[in-house]
Amino acid sequence: MLDALINAFRAPDIRRRILFVLGILIVYRLLAQVPLPGVDHDQLKAFFDKNSAFGIIDLFAGGGLSQLSIVGLAMNPYINASIIMQLMTGVIPSLQALSREGEYGRQRLNQYTRYLTVPMALLQAFGILSALGHQSPPVIIGGFGLGNAMSWVQMVSMTAGAVLLMWLGELITEKGIGNGISFIIFAGIVSRAPTGLAALLSQPSPRDILLFVVLAVAAVAVIIYIQEGQRRIPIQYASRVRGRRMYQGGQTFLPLRVNLAGVIPIIFAISILQFPAQLAIYFSFSEVQLVRDIATGIANFLSSTTYQYAILYFLLTVGFTYFYTAFTFKPDETAEQLRKNGGFIPGIRPGRPTQDYLARVVSRITVAGALFLGTVAVAPVLAGVIDPSLKGLAIGGTGVLIVVSVVVETMKQIEAQLMMRNYEGFIR
Repeated sequence: MLDALINAFRAPDIRRRILFVLGILIVYRLLAQVPLPGVDHDQLKAFFDKNSAFGIIDLFAGGGLSQLSIVGLAMNPYINASIIMQLMTGVIPSLQALSREGEYGRQRLNQYTRYLTVPMALLQAFGILSALGHQSPPVIIGGFGLGNAMSWVQMVSMTAGAVLLMWLGELITEKGIGNGISFIIFAGIVSRAPTGLAALLSQPSPRDILLFVVLAVAAVAVIIYIQEGQRRIPIQYASRVRGRRMYQGGQTFLPLRVNLAGVIPIIFAISILQFPAQLAIYFSFSEVQLVRDIATGIANFLSSTTYQYAILYFLLTVGFTYFYTAFTFKPDETAEQLRKNGGFIPGIRPGRPTQDYLARVVSRITVAGALFLGTVAVAPVLAGVIDPSLKGLAIGGTGVLIVVSVVVETMKQIEAQLMMRNYEGFIR
């Protein structure tokens, strides 16, 4: 890995990409230090100390929400908008047709996702500020209300911060290396690592420290094992004539990773779990007793220190692994590309039989990837449920999963860039 990094910095184009990503992350961390006006930070700290649901949301914001900065919403509105758009693409025929139109269709769908991010960010900003403004004593100085000009300034500021982060993430994806959403979340988690380690080491019990280290090492090992695991399907190419030249056939393989979805299922699962919990917290301040009781019950049911939360987290992680794999890997397109290039799988006829075979293989290997990913994701949560003194592991374990997955995926992309550069030099 160190050799790959050294070689990457020696290549001017890859070095520029890496430095561009680092520059964007520095800008993000500077924005996370810009607080909203009209906030009582002492009351804000007390609120987060007793509210685990907002603590997990703050994990993605890199502490921006606990400081109530202008980027306190982090990538949550964009993630929720992406989930909604992907679900709508599966059920609305016009969006399905648009998704099959290549690069043009993807750009249009991305544009729709950006449009949807704005109302999602405004809604989440309203909910968070409303919940904080109804605390006793209120976190928002002077309270929160739609008739208050300062409340509108706060909502618009948080919405603008979310849109700005969405733009920065897309810049990383376009001009840097790796997935911009994952990198923004990665930077937020890493920025909290020193504080988290200091809090862990300050605990008097060496058993808690040992358990955290064991779980962290196990999570790192399993995630790397999943990311590197792949099923190699042999591909045979027949001899073919193009123009006046004849190309000899050869044999290669199609690598299908055990976990094609990467870290996205974990991010989606947490976003879906926390959304109803956020809504419940918002409505827990309702003046209607029935609404308040239902909201309080939902908030308690979805607390990150309960068994049902661990079960739902596991099921959603497994489900989103299959969902995102189906979204990223298209057996029909792969089979069509093989047919056009004169390739075939030995023993499988080109066309529809190849498509069905690839679908079956991906479905089987995704079982292992989904179960591993769900188990590693939920293990720290279960540790916190079994022993309440370890409830911080639920957040720490999720952070380890995301950080390791992003690092492994980024290193693989850097190695791919280096390999492509070597081939280009060889061809020249």
